[in-house]
Amino acid sequence: MPAPAEDLIVLGKIVSVHGIRGEVKVYSFTDPVDNVLDYRRWTLKRDNEVRQVEVTSGRLQGKVLVAKLKGLDDREVARTFAGFEICVPRSELPELSDGEFYWYQLEGLKVIDQAGQLLGKVDHLFETGANDVMVVKPCVDSLDDRERLLPYTEQCVLSIDLSAGEMRVDWDADF
Repeated sequence: MPAPAEDLIVLGKIVSVHGIRGEVKVYSFTDPVDNVLDYRRWTLKRDNEVRQVEVTSGRLQGKVLVAKLKGLDDREVARTFAGFEICVPRSELPELSDGEFYWYQLEGLKVIDQAGQLLGKVDHLFETGANDVMVVKPCVDSLDDRERLLPYTEQCVLSIDLSAGEMRVDWDADF
């Protein structure tokens, strides 16, 4: 029984085919990147298409993550898997220690500066070489209509209260 769509968390994406034996190249959002291989069953989503697949093996080859899916042995068929998001049920994610959060938990939080001003809501996060970055977009009652990029670092993020849906930050609204 597949998990309901809202309980699926995206852990990566199949980007292309690898080699001639039907393996696929994977872009992983997990940290470390090969953690996505800890999950043997993936739900693949692309637009309205959903597929359940089983991962038989995987490896990190240089900076590229390569996965072998059960029953997928043909390069041309593997090519049709490009663009699928790799999802797993939320219930399968490991519990995090205190003060650690999954990105999906931060999305939608109101971002409030030290002066109590609402800067906006966390729209999504992305990774840079140095640190993760939060894209904060304006929302109802926000200070202005500016989109801001804030570093997801201890210096910037003072506190996170998931039950209140708020994140307090040390950030200059003019910056």
